[in-house]
Amino acid sequence: MPKIAVVGSINLDLVVPVPHHPVPGETVLGGELAEHPGGKGANQAVAAARLGAQVAMVGRVGDDEAGSVLRAALQREGVDVRWVLAESGFRTGRALIAVDRASGENSIIVSPGANTALAPEHCAASGTVLRDADVTLLQQEIPAATVEAAARLAGGTVLLNPAPARSTMTRESLRDLLDMVDILVPNRAELAAMVGHELHDLHAVADAARTLRGPSAVVVTLGADGALLCEEGAVLLVPALAVTPVDTTAAGDAYCGALACAVAEGLPLHEAVRNANATAALATTRPGAQPSLPTRAEVEKLLGHDFLP
Repeated sequence: MPKIAVVGSINLDLVVPVPHHPVPGETVLGGELAEHPGGKGANQAVAAARLGAQVAMVGRVGDDEAGSVLRAALQREGVDVRWVLAESGFRTGRALIAVDRASGENSIIVSPGANTALAPEHCAASGTVLRDADVTLLQQEIPAATVEAAARLAGGTVLLNPAPARSTMTRESLRDLLDMVDILVPNRAELAAMVGHELHDLHAVADAARTLRGPSAVVVTLGADGALLCEEGAVLLVPALAVTPVDTTAAGDAYCGALACAVAEGLPLHEAVRNANATAALATTRPGAQPSLPTRAEVEKLLGHDFLP
């Protein structure tokens, strides 16, 4: 099985369905509160594990009940949690998520908690897990220095999902990070934040992706429009699969986990993107973050062929 190392966040998601997202100063009455395991790092680890990958997670939880619950949830999914440790004096991270009942679109506020304690030295202390992984999967709900340390220690392909976008990142620090990244997977808004201007159409998205120096490939996720793959100067729009969305929470994480799994299995990147499109589409048809992540058999059924065509 392919080996994937995920260095990232672990959160408890607190999810409330709402009739619409409130505007500033507005209060809306939502539905029943649901609690699910979440966090971009943990979601991506579970997504890859459900698709058959051998996954190890490097992260931090609080020394509290939520931390124990989330660590156990990862372990049940087959994720190696030897490097998921409880940090004394911290609460486990939380994500406050409002989901529009009609569109399935979400808005999220993250209280990072123990995720802020994940430090560069913890990456070094993870032994050979980063060096030996076929793919190291990173996001930005942990400190920037830790993301950079993990990328530097990685021995295989480095896949970075630059979410959430860092408005405080300097051009120089961005260049330094991208020099260590092989595959960059932003959405349209994250790519716009990286290049410093709005992207009004797909031509602008493609032009922006081509301006980035460092990664050998950029995969821009476009929601219902699919994904734009920019590789070696060529641009390919890979269409989305038609589904009826219920909740878009963790769709991007499903995408990244699937892409990492397919890359680790040796698929050409255009095939890996098609698999990731299908995985993310399925995730939008169910509520919650980790509860929405599909299995390999479910993805293959939607694709109409094996994960490895």
